[in-house]
Amino acid sequence: MKKAKYMFCGLALLGCMAQAQERKLKKAETKFSDFAYAPAIQSYEDLVADGYTQEQIFKNLGNANYYNAKYVEASKWYGRLFELNEADIDPEYMYRYAQTLKSLEKYDASDRWMHRFKEAKANDQRAVQFSKNSDYLERIEANSGRYEIRNLGLNSKVSDFAPSFHGRDLIFSTARDSGLISKNIHKWNNASFLNLYKATQDGQGNFITVDKLSRKLNKKTHESSTAFTKDGTTMYFTRNNSNNGKFLRDGEGVSRLKIYRATLVDGEWENIEELPFNDDSYSVAHPALSPDERQLYFASDMPGTIGESDLFVVDIHADGSFGTPRNLGPKINTEARETFPFATDSGILYFSSDGHPGLGGLDIFAFDLKENGLGRVVNVGRPVNSEEDDFTYIVDEATQKGFFASNRAGGQGGDDIYGFTETRPLDLKCHTLIAGTVKDGETGELLAHAAVKVYDNKSNVVSTSETDANGAFAMEGDCKEGNYKVVASKSDYDDGEKAFATVNAKDATGIEVVLAKTVKSAPIGTDLVTYLNIEPIYFDFDKYFIREDAKISIERVLAYLREFPEVKVEVRSHTDSRANDAYNMQLSANRAKATADYLIAQGIDKNRISFEGFGETQLTNNCSNGVPCTKEQHQMNRRSEFIVVEN
Repeated sequence: MKKAKYMFCGLALLGCMAQAQERKLKKAETKFSDFAYAPAIQSYEDLVADGYTQEQIFKNLGNANYYNAKYVEASKWYGRLFELNEADIDPEYMYRYAQTLKSLEKYDASDRWMHRFKEAKANDQRAVQFSKNSDYLERIEANSGRYEIRNLGLNSKVSDFAPSFHGRDLIFSTARDSGLISKNIHKWNNASFLNLYKATQDGQGNFITVDKLSRKLNKKTHESSTAFTKDGTTMYFTRNNSNNGKFLRDGEGVSRLKIYRATLVDGEWENIEELPFNDDSYSVAHPALSPDERQLYFASDMPGTIGESDLFVVDIHADGSFGTPRNLGPKINTEARETFPFATDSGILYFSSDGHPGLGGLDIFAFDLKENGLGRVVNVGRPVNSEEDDFTYIVDEATQKGFFASNRAGGQGGDDIYGFTETRPLDLKCHTLIAGTVKDGETGELLAHAAVKVYDNKSNVVSTSETDANGAFAMEGDCKEGNYKVVASKSDYDDGEKAFATVNAKDATGIEVVLAKTVKSAPIGTDLVTYLNIEPIYFDFDKYFIREDAKISIERVLAYLREFPEVKVEVRSHTDSRANDAYNMQLSANRAKATADYLIAQGIDKNRISFEGFGETQLTNNCSNGVPCTKEQHQMNRRSEFIVVEN
């Protein structure tokens, strides 16, 4: 009885412990579902410390850290997730794991997971971009080293980001001075809510004062990401969905982002209104004006979005009203995050993305809006980009100076604003590689110094080059999709060509252009057998009929005679040394006549053909009378020649 009692108590204790753990798990999941990621992370980590190894725990721990840009921690939990046996893993986790591995600079491991992701979702735009840019690290390296950057003195110990130009002032978003009371703390990351601040520069470009913007702009919500008209009187900014300065949440408990517009009246920001394409069911954020201020770029997850957030553009009418937002399309947008756009005066769109091949986290990319569909998305390179999040890039093209934000190591706070000077322009032109070889069609010899041109389907020359000593060529092509051809030319050869197509700006390599030697009129006295590099016209022993194998060579002679109708030839036939001289002379005459008759029968004018037999008087070797020779050696003498006598 005593033993049974202890067993019962032990089971009761285990049951209580299990119930307590289940309550902890439910509490953690509630926090995660409410987007309170920071406390959810702590709760989940406590469960793992207690021995819990559930698939959902590792997924949520990975995601909570991922959404808070803690990529090293996220990588650890995604790694634990993939260590589980028989886990039902969505390919999206493969992608996120690949991204987080980059933050650890484990690019080879990241690429392996990207290959697995590509196998699972081959049509995903991120997989397509990875396939097209397998050398992305080399491309990024080629664009690196173009910036001098510095951390700014205006940064605080918390998050500072989203700089924008307002005259000589810099407007930015920050979590400083929001207080530490619970209602001012955002459970997503345990950080204070964001407000808009202004930093003023002196004549040397140093920021000397930092002040909070108007209370009319800064409410008990997040405010960030501003854009101003050039005259400084109209402002667009991002704010959480709110009512009288307080959060409004949708049915999922999310307070979406919206873009607002305000105008400067007597030094104060007035007429604050939300834009008409905002909605309580999706976010619209991070405004940026086009150079002519007739369009507004922004990020959103509105219907029609490809990924987590896409870049859109909307027309601003002369009366201040707006058109219908348009998605910028799959060349820019992926299934991941495209966000924080900025358009320069020259029409370059800068934005941040973790969908295009990068170094890790959000990278900054550029796209030339003037390229009319031929543009390419280009990573701006180090040191602006890093293994962490790099975003909110702005630049003054007149001075090549600008600002961006990053949460990289070595900063003063969670996100810091960095100033930069661009020392070398970014090449945004779309380039494709066209490469291949030119060779002799008969011998297979690779032909050096052959001229090579690429033509589009309208016969316009796109590019020119010349083969190197190894017969290889490489040149820059046209990214425009369509049909093209490579034409190669070289002296003593007829021109040769090879068609190819450009699709998705993909390189065209391995092109092989074959050239045939040009057939020219042979000098008088030339034997066409040698000149045309054909097999000799051989005869069987003691015979003068045209053999089948000989007809192949005679066809080449016929083609030559048809191409050069003024040429006259004399057929000269021979025998070996066997039989007496008189007999061989007659046999060779018969062979010469048979050969001439064959040419005439194939349409060659008889006045162009003469013939003569030479018996055994012109042997090709030393197999004369009485000399022992093999059958093969005697065969070499039983032949017909085609000697040019007039051209």
